[in-house]
Amino acid sequence: MFQLGWIYFYFSYAVVVRWITKYLKNCTRMLVKVRYKSEQKFVRVTEPTLHVFLKDAFLKFGIHDATYQTAKLLDETGTELDEDVFEEVLQQANIGVLLLKLDDDMQEMETESSFNTSSSSAVIVTSSPRPPSPRQHVESDSKALVQGILEKNPGGETIFREYRKTKCLTDSLRRKMITILVADMTEKHGTSPPRHVREMYAEGIITLFPGLRDPFSKKGYEHYFDPQSGEGYLAWKIKTIQRNCSQKRSQSSKSHCGGPTAERRAPDVLDDLNEDECKEAMSYMKHCSDETAIKQKMQVTFQYRRRLVEDPDKCTNVLTEFPRFKDVKGLIEQDFTRLFGGVVSAKFLERWPTAFKHKVIEQSKCLHLSPDLQELIDAAEAVQNEDDGNDAAWDHDLAGILLLLHLIPPVAQGRKRPGKMSPFQAEQSVVVFLKSQVNSIQEHLDQIAESKQPYLLAVGPRKKHIHAFFIVLDRCAIPCTSGSAVGAFDELFKSHFVFGTSYCKALNSMYTFIQTTIFEIDIGQVKETPRVLELRARLLN
Repeated sequence: MFQLGWIYFYFSYAVVVRWITKYLKNCTRMLVKVRYKSEQKFVRVTEPTLHVFLKDAFLKFGIHDATYQTAKLLDETGTELDEDVFEEVLQQANIGVLLLKLDDDMQEMETESSFNTSSSSAVIVTSSPRPPSPRQHVESDSKALVQGILEKNPGGETIFREYRKTKCLTDSLRRKMITILVADMTEKHGTSPPRHVREMYAEGIITLFPGLRDPFSKKGYEHYFDPQSGEGYLAWKIKTIQRNCSQKRSQSSKSHCGGPTAERRAPDVLDDLNEDECKEAMSYMKHCSDETAIKQKMQVTFQYRRRLVEDPDKCTNVLTEFPRFKDVKGLIEQDFTRLFGGVVSAKFLERWPTAFKHKVIEQSKCLHLSPDLQELIDAAEAVQNEDDGNDAAWDHDLAGILLLLHLIPPVAQGRKRPGKMSPFQAEQSVVVFLKSQVNSIQEHLDQIAESKQPYLLAVGPRKKHIHAFFIVLDRCAIPCTSGSAVGAFDELFKSHFVFGTSYCKALNSMYTFIQTTIFEIDIGQVKETPRVLELRARLLN
């Protein structure tokens, strides 16, 4: 029994050795078709190992400028042959034509090179090279376009990383990608880019990110832009930008018609600080106690402050960014003078008491004289410091200014028809009396509703004896430099331009009259009502 076992072992061993020897002889006699670039030749298999076969192929094709370690062997499906499977592939009945490629050739065949990963698959065409079709050119251009935009943007790497990881994008990253691409599109082609441009961006997305293609739609990118309906993520984002631009143009057209909200630049540019230098100056002012130094820093940050004032989204932050307006007097006058010059800035204080006040009083006497109006005229004509014991009457300076509300009737808030708001009701939008030692300024600020239009807060024991004036804006009290009513009203008017605040609707005609007739600002650029034009003709002729 033991001898039979050994006989069986020797017999099996002999069969295996004979089979291997026969196989090796067959392999050495085997010829394999190999294509390198445009040439195709037979290469003999002298040994069933990949590195030996590559050496033989190099000799056959006369390749001397590269080493076989840099070469790759692919079958007709584009699949690479490794060392461990090469011998098994040789045993196949129909091995076909093997493709010999060097590293440079492989780079041309990679379609996922944008992600720089080792998992990039190569598309191999074993037939004779053909020039790319126009369609392939379009896909290549659109892919390169989108890829280049995302690679240049700081947020693009996050998008690439997410897609490599999941083969899709989250909603937030998809929105981010759309924002980046539409920003580039509108920058190059305007806010209404042509349809073919939108299609190119949409096609570039699904070409660069195949996992985002819709397999059931005709072109695959209709969810980004559908040329038939004009819908899609790209189209929606463009419509949002168009709507925002339309609103900005509307605001811009209003701001350029003249008035406090118009865009302006100072005629003299004393500073050209960058944003960091402005931030440093602003930080210094917040902790500085020297008013001279504060005014100097306000001068050099003037242009930065104007940019804040003219930005609809940031104009309300001026008092937050520059809080020294609230405790340092004279800053409003300083900014207004920088904006229009000293000659214009001094016109109200020079012209109102001498050229306008007495004419306004005389014109007021021609109106229907109600008891309240007669009382206001009497207060305006009273001699300075004259005390008749009437606590309800303003001093002569402020009474003369308030007569303008009777000559130019206010317009009710939210109504187009004039005369629905009495001049005495509108007076509260110009000046509010706060009796000292009874109410505090902070209590008044806490009680008022938020208001975007400034008004005067007169603080004193009686209306005829005001100790201090404040300009109330955004629930903040800004102290007036002047203790007189004329000086305080002068600062109130100027605050509209310094802070870019529109006139109160009810007082728009009155302020426009002061702007064009007394200060002579934006003459012919603002809309003036017939009443304003008529009053100017009466006073100046």
